[in-house]
Amino acid sequence: MASEIPNHIAIIMDGNGRWAERRGRPRVFGHVRGSGRVKAIVEVASRLGVKALTLYAFSTENWSRPESERLVLWKLLKKYLIRDAEQLHRQNVKLRVIGETDRLDADIRAVLDPVVQKLTSNTGLQLTFAISYGSRREMVYAAKKFAEECLAGRAHPDELNEVLMEEYLWTSDFGDLSEVDLFIRTSGEQRISNFLLWQAAYAEFIFTDICWPDFEPKDLESAIQEYARRERRFGGVGKGLPERPHRNIFA
Repeated sequence: MASEIPNHIAIIMDGNGRWAERRGRPRVFGHVRGSGRVKAIVEVASRLGVKALTLYAFSTENWSRPESERLVLWKLLKKYLIRDAEQLHRQNVKLRVIGETDRLDADIRAVLDPVVQKLTSNTGLQLTFAISYGSRREMVYAAKKFAEECLAGRAHPDELNEVLMEEYLWTSDFGDLSEVDLFIRTSGEQRISNFLLWQAAYAEFIFTDICWPDFEPKDLESAIQEYARRERRFGGVGKGLPERPHRNIFA
């Protein structure tokens, strides 16, 4: 079963606002309900043997949202970290944050940084929050860093290849887990919204109509079941295998 479990799952947790609006509630109500889903998804991913889980928590484009909505999102993030830090530690979860974290207010960093430090030596599931993250920004940052190395005489443009490029990305310390195997987006939208463009080059994509506040562990298991049925070719020629039968890989 181990080979059928994706090593790295990335999730765009989409649909909080629409979920709330369909119920005649303000958008922030959806964010509150959505934040409550993270704990269960982290737990089931860890239990199933997923090695890395990256959650799109806040994009660079999200800074354009109303301040009142942003304040709720930051409050929910701090609440999650304060409430669940000890449990994450007991579960041996390692926590990272990728993105332009220098844009975060001091009160957010005051909560975020100590939790990341507390969990940094853990060796279980590698949980990553993409906060103030944009993949195009990430690649521009990487290009600038390499250019600085060249100007300083520590590198030459001809040396740049895909392996070296990855060393300048925000996911550089992911090691072998930097490449996304399974990419999930909730809410029915079928786009990747500037999320892990480099890392998800050969990911398997699953778009579900379920909004994030309704996304349950069984839905993650269903996505992994679908992933296990697919033949990953990585640009090569398939083996011509017959369609894989539906079966429960968790049985």
